[in-house]
Amino acid sequence: MRRVKVAVIQEAPVFLNLAATVDRACELIAETAARGARLIVFPETWLPGYPVWLDLAPRAAMWNEPGARALFRVLSEQSLTVPGDELSRLHHAAREHLVYAVLGAHERVGGTLYNTQIFLGPGDSDIELHRKLMPTYNERLIWGRGDGSTLATMKAPFGNIGGLICWEHWMPAARAAMHALGETIHAAQWPAVGEIHQIASRHYAFEGGCFVIAAGCCLTRDQVLEGFDSLDHDEPDARKLLEQIESPNPRKGGSAIIGPDGAYLAEPVYEDPATRYAELDMDRLAEHRMFMDADGHYARPDVFQLTVNTRPQKNVTFDS
Repeated sequence: MRRVKVAVIQEAPVFLNLAATVDRACELIAETAARGARLIVFPETWLPGYPVWLDLAPRAAMWNEPGARALFRVLSEQSLTVPGDELSRLHHAAREHLVYAVLGAHERVGGTLYNTQIFLGPGDSDIELHRKLMPTYNERLIWGRGDGSTLATMKAPFGNIGGLICWEHWMPAARAAMHALGETIHAAQWPAVGEIHQIASRHYAFEGGCFVIAAGCCLTRDQVLEGFDSLDHDEPDARKLLEQIESPNPRKGGSAIIGPDGAYLAEPVYEDPATRYAELDMDRLAEHRMFMDADGHYARPDVFQLTVNTRPQKNVTFDS
């Protein structure tokens, strides 16, 4: 397949409601597939929403804050597990509509949450995970750190799909590792794609000689509260913390689709939840790499070398 239509979602999830957000994800996969998309990319932790209270609620980082504790508990309850029913439903949607999808999710492993990128395809075994290597600043109140075992790509008939999450795009070694895995399409997931994130996404496309789908979310304060209320929980402390969010538009979208020359194929649109589409001409990749192949003729392994530890990092290993 030398040409492929792709879609990037930027509408809001049903905030903090995992079941309802999975329902909506399956609907969006069906809708975009009906319009010819073969690859659909969702924003960072879209399942079931980026924890905007970390940035916008003044008491979110206070020690022993009741609202922060309650929200973490609710978020843990609303995080998916691997394997799990929610993941099975999403994979079924990808198989049913013969598409590839990249979704951002809160993943619960034991008592720890991870910021996880989920790659799904139409095959029975087409499931890959990438856990964010380094939560940024106040995100460390929510997520643990991933390891090198989840730096992966998924093969598709139209190319090699990979991805990174948010500030991982400013980790030079992470970029180099992904370039070495031979990405042709890169899913760049963000909470929203502001100016500096546009720069990082366009730079990644040029450096990696790949197409970049930069996904960010549109989310209003009303949607935050409505999503939380849809859980029908008696959690006054959690809701009180969310009510501290003053901005009417905590996340403004900005999703874009970028070619290997760094130019837009679909320019960013803000405060509009509409899905963005573009057709990718895969023959452009070879033309760009005539000038720049970061893991090939433009590399200098005699000067620079990178070792990536791909072993899962376990706290306790039981030998029997």
